[in-house]
Amino acid sequence: MEQIVRADIAAFGAGRAEMANAMIEQSGVRVPPDRNRGRAAGINPSGRFEPVTRHVFDDGWNSIDELPPFKTEVQIEKPRTIITRNQSPDISFDRSINPYRGCEHGCVYCFARPTHSFMGMSPGLDFESKLFAKPDAAKLLDKELSKEGYQARTIAIGTNTDPYQPIEKQYRIMREVLEVLEARNHPVGIVTKSALVMRDIDILSRMAEKGLAKVALSVTTLDRMLARTMEPRAATPTRRLEAIRQLSDAGIPASVMVAPIIPGLTDPEIERILDSARNAGAREAGYVILRLPLEVSPIFKDWLLRHYPDRYRHVMSLVRSMRDGKDYDSEWGKRMKGSGPYAWQIGRRFEIAARRLGLNVEKTPLRTDLFVAAEKRHEQLMLL
Repeated sequence: MEQIVRADIAAFGAGRAEMANAMIEQSGVRVPPDRNRGRAAGINPSGRFEPVTRHVFDDGWNSIDELPPFKTEVQIEKPRTIITRNQSPDISFDRSINPYRGCEHGCVYCFARPTHSFMGMSPGLDFESKLFAKPDAAKLLDKELSKEGYQARTIAIGTNTDPYQPIEKQYRIMREVLEVLEARNHPVGIVTKSALVMRDIDILSRMAEKGLAKVALSVTTLDRMLARTMEPRAATPTRRLEAIRQLSDAGIPASVMVAPIIPGLTDPEIERILDSARNAGAREAGYVILRLPLEVSPIFKDWLLRHYPDRYRHVMSLVRSMRDGKDYDSEWGKRMKGSGPYAWQIGRRFEIAARRLGLNVEKTPLRTDLFVAAEKRHEQLMLL
């Protein structure tokens, strides 16, 4: 967005953050605070495939009506398949499931935001308020696992949008998916920011006994106030640590993801997060450096200017130092960890702290040899 680009330049110039904020306010791209209450994004830009962009502009005729606050709306999506496959060389799984599209947690840094553009919606406030649920996910999964020649490998859930976001309480799609996976003895790895995962401890503990399940809780910060502005509808940091504790006590391999690490904002907490998660029962840990692909960059910059204007120059300078001078570098091998001296320093700090705490000493592999293939159904041919 041109307005955010100009504000970014101003923030690094003589005008600093005050001028940058004023420029965005005057441009009309920001949504008034009373409309985005409880949300992270402050703008709702058109998707990159849309032919037009819209801005609020008062022409002096007092013709602008009061717009209502953004409310969570859920549409039903009817996909043909539910397992998504990838060939990315820098992630550990080749298949995943997304029970929902969009995420009510509203994490301002979420790298999945640009996917809403494919639906003709905004990666901004639309992403966290206009959601899509896939109630047929369990049936589709059972059908795909029944295909002749299917070979079981760990299915990752929660790698794009959170399967335990608030609407899961109503739709219970994730629980139905787990019931199918348990019935088939199929391995699953889950990543979430929600304490709602504790609801499914009964299923996950039975699967874990067979070596079929593991769960990672993403903990970005231990600062409750920061978490509230940055990821407003996710579980509090304390609740996430409690989820790790209860999962671990139930015999479910639990790990912590320090993700994303935001340089100059959350990176001082790396050691504290790992220490707290280890005390809660985590045995493995990982991290990801902040990623700002496509529309995520202007959304994050606007958030940073609104909430931490005094840190704007420092944070964005460090981000670019790890991305070859850009807001983001999608090159394989670099996109998750970054590059350069500061990225190297974060990596060494993480490794030293993890080693000191005994994390990642033994990785828990999930079994694939127990998979139960569906029996072939004997169907009578129709008589002509």
